[in-house]
Amino acid sequence: MKRLLSIFTIGIIACAFSINSANAQKVYTVKYESQADIKVYIVKYESQCDLKVYHVNYESQTNKKGKWFNVKYESQADKTIYYVKYESQADLKIYYVDYESQAGWKNNSKAHLLQ
Repeated sequence: MKRLLSIFTIGIIACAFSINSANAQKVYTVKYESQADIKVYIVKYESQCDLKVYHVNYESQTNKKGKWFNVKYESQADKTIYYVKYESQADLKIYYVDYESQAGWKNNSKAHLLQ
């Protein structure tokens, strides 16, 4: 019984860890488009975006969609991004928000890009 309880507890912890990891938004900006997982375009108006992004100060704050933390090295990133010049080149259109509470998806159909 104790062994079964231990296995169950470990399973719950592993599940919780994987859920938090899936939501992490540690990003690294690459120099070349071919190196990127996602091509990003910054729109001028919130109504045009797929994702409202807020840059957090600490990696531990990246537990919600739209909260990004820029890492120093590519190997630390969940996703590599490249900022494109034209909207038509982008996989994802983002809008930077001023407050953490504003971050989140406007177009959930693009959420698979950050998983």
